[in-house]
Amino acid sequence: MEANSLLGYQAKKTPIHRLSGLTKLLSFLLLSVIGMISYDTRFLLTMALFSLIIFRVARIRYREIVVVLKFIAFFSVLNLLAVYLFAPEYGVTIYGTRHVIFNGVGRYTLTQEQLFYEANLLIKYFVTIPPGLIFLLTTNPSELASSINRIGVSYKFAYAISLALRYIPDIQGDFRTIAKAQQARGNELSGKAPLFQRVRGNLTIAIPLIFASLDRIETISAAMELRRFGKKKGRTWLIAKPLQTADYIALAVVGVLCLGGVALLVLDHGRFYNPFQG
Repeated sequence: MEANSLLGYQAKKTPIHRLSGLTKLLSFLLLSVIGMISYDTRFLLTMALFSLIIFRVARIRYREIVVVLKFIAFFSVLNLLAVYLFAPEYGVTIYGTRHVIFNGVGRYTLTQEQLFYEANLLIKYFVTIPPGLIFLLTTNPSELASSINRIGVSYKFAYAISLALRYIPDIQGDFRTIAKAQQARGNELSGKAPLFQRVRGNLTIAIPLIFASLDRIETISAAMELRRFGKKKGRTWLIAKPLQTADYIALAVVGVLCLGGVALLVLDHGRFYNPFQG
């Protein structure tokens, strides 16, 4: 698959692809929640390693997601810089000690505590982003909707999730179509253009993209209304996958990891692991 391929479900024969959509959804939510709550560096490193291993098992190649990763890396670095600019002493406040690495200008003094705090933020990206990409790239939207509906969730809500996942590649396709039209008119948006010109050009695509999205939503709504969607209490599904032994094993592994994170919250007497105090 080329680097400019759309980000969406990709059918492959891997243990991750064979799992139920419900299993992947629950695992993604649980891992994301515990990854965002905990600031225990030992736990976060373990979770990051686990996420990268699963990413490898899912056989997701770098060139398939290179564009998305560049966007994520850009905003991640921007977020880390913003944290330091707006709260350069936040790490000192959290850990209760102050070890200066070097004195800067005014209040911008770099401390070990601040550096350690922002390192934890960086690790969190490796904890939460891979499960999200795995969920998007390995989950058939229709199969996910049927799985959610089988556990008692309204099929209307389940179908809304399915449509949202299906809509992601369509939005990307519209974005690229509009971008090519802009470039045909002389508005250079490729890597040849300066960074700020590309950013400004991509922002101008937002308005036509919004209108195109609204038009597609109206078309889908009309089609569903004509087919009397939602008139009955239940519906049948073309694709349905019951939970197998592998699903229960996967949920058990994720459950153990999450319980480990909760246990560390108790041992650390809070969300933060503090290496600066004995």
